[in-house]
Amino acid sequence: MYTIATGRRKAAIARVYLKAGKGKIEVNGKDYKEFFPVKHLINKIEEPFKVTETEGKYDVKVNAVGGGIKGQAEALALGIARALIEIDAELKPVLKDHKLVTRDPRVVERKKPGKKKARKSFQFSKR
Repeated sequence: MYTIATGRRKAAIARVYLKAGKGKIEVNGKDYKEFFPVKHLINKIEEPFKVTETEGKYDVKVNAVGGGIKGQAEALALGIARALIEIDAELKPVLKDHKLVTRDPRVVERKKPGKKKARKSFQFSKR
C-alpha cells in the first residue's frame, strides 16, 4: 500500500508514492540518478532518508511536473519528508530540525510593464 504526499517548489510539483521496499527511487519512469544528473540534487533528494535513518527501507515513485530540475528535486525532497511523516509521526521533529518540512514560498516575480524584467530597467539617458 502506497503513502501519497505532494511536494512543491517554485513552479514544480512532485507527487510522491512511498511504500516499504528496497530503496528504489523512480522519477517519471526513470531512475532518479538518471533523471537528476547533478550530485547536489541527488543529495537533496536522499536527505530526508539520511536524516531519519530510513535509507533503503522505502521504494519511491514520483510524478514530477513543471519548473526545472532544481525545483523538481526540492519538491521531491519535501514530498518524501511529508510521506515519511505520514508513515511515522515521530520523524517530524528530526525532519523539522533539518528544515525539510517547510515549503519554500519563493517564486519568480512577474515582469512589470515598462521594465526589462521584474525590476531591471532600460538604460536611462538624460539627454
